Amino acid sequence: MAFEQLLTGKLLSEFKTISAMVDIYCKAHHKSTDGDVCQDCQEFKEYAHTRLDRCPYGQDKPTCNKCPVHCYKPHMKQKAREIMIFAGPRMLLPHPIMAIRHLLSERKDAPGKPPVEASNRHLRIKVKSES
Repeated sequence: MAFEQLLTGKLLSEFKTISAMVDIYCKAHHKSTDGDVCQDCQEFKEYAHTRLDRCPYGQDKPTCNKCPVHCYKPHMKQKAREIMIFAGPRMLLPHPIMAIRHLLSERKDAPGKPPVEASNRHLRIKVKSES
């Protein structure tokens, strides 16, 4: 299933940003021969996609470093931090608009307590059950 089928709006934009960062990181560290990301990085992308789909803030999601809810498991959080620290500064050349949007969204204050059932997954299930 394509990632874009589940995520929309700001969540899809966030996923494209983390995907671009993973691509930059993997290309520099894992030297994949076929041009795609390695298996570990692909698994991380899938994990990030799932976490974004289930983010309790839904479309009002803050950037990860501003978010009061830690939804990644500790070892995946460490991997995300490593990827973002490496790839963040390198995003400006291949993806300037995406990088600037991400920097601007980092300046916003984190929202308070997340609303009940605002995650993309909850909304998708709700719409499906109403049909």
